[in-house]
Amino acid sequence: MQFIGIIPARYASTRFPGKPLALIGDQPMIERVYRQASKALDKVVVATDDHRIYDTVIQFGGQAVMTREDHKCGTDRCLEAYDKLQKQNPDLRDENTVIINIQGDEPFIQPEQIEAVKSCFPTEIATLVKPYTEEDTWEALANPNTPKVAIHFDEDGKTGQALMFSRSIIPYLRGIDKADWLKAHKHYRHIGLYAYRGDILRQITRLPQGQLERAESLEQLRWLENGYRIKVAVCATQSIGIDTPDDLNRAIEFLHTIEHNKN
Repeated sequence: MQFIGIIPARYASTRFPGKPLALIGDQPMIERVYRQASKALDKVVVATDDHRIYDTVIQFGGQAVMTREDHKCGTDRCLEAYDKLQKQNPDLRDENTVIINIQGDEPFIQPEQIEAVKSCFPTEIATLVKPYTEEDTWEALANPNTPKVAIHFDEDGKTGQALMFSRSIIPYLRGIDKADWLKAHKHYRHIGLYAYRGDILRQITRLPQGQLERAESLEQLRWLENGYRIKVAVCATQSIGIDTPDDLNRAIEFLHTIEHNKN
C-alpha cells in the first residue's frame, strides 16, 4: 500500500486567522507540521485555499496544491487534493492508496503516531486514541472539547474497533463516585489523525450528515452511522493542537522546553 500525507490548511479562521503561518520559533506552523509528517511518509502535500500558505510551502521546499475555498471540512479538502495528485500520477489507485489526513495545527505530531495509524491497514478508516491515566484530572476527562472513544479491542490490546465517539464521558460508570472513575476504568481520548483508503474517502465525502453528528458535532459519527468500521490504534503520545493565540504561546513554551532539554 502507498501512504500519502495530506495536510488541509485554511487561512481563514474565526478564532485564529492566518494560523498556519504563525511562527513557532523560526518556522511557520505549517512547515513544522510538514517536516514532522515527512519523517514517517515519503509523500506529504499541503492542501490549501490561500496563496500565502501555498507560496510559503513552496519556499521551504514542500509540495502544495490549491483547493477550493468552500469546503466544509478537511476531509472534503483532502479528497480534492488527492484527485489532483491522481491526475499527476495515474499509478495512485484508490484500492491500494491510503490518505492520511494530518491536522495543520499539530506542529509536534510525532512519526510514531503516523506509524501507528499506518499499522492499522488493511482496513477502511483508521485513527488514534490515547488512554487517560490516574494522573489526569476529572476536569480533563469531562472536557467536552476532547472527544472520548468506546472501543472493542483486538486480542493484542493495542488496536481495536471504535464503537462510539462522544464529547461526554463514555462509558458512564454507574454506582461509582466520579472521583474514582479514572481508577476504576480505562477511558480513551481521541486524537484527530485520520487515514482512509482512497475508495473509502470518496464514499464518506458523499454521505449526508446524520443525527449523531449533528448532536455531537463529530464528523466521524457520520461514518459509524453509515456502517463504516473505524480501526483505532493506541499511542502514548499526546498531540498539542493549536486553536487560539493562547495555544500558540503554550506551543512556543513547549518548544523552548524541548530545546533546553537538548542542551
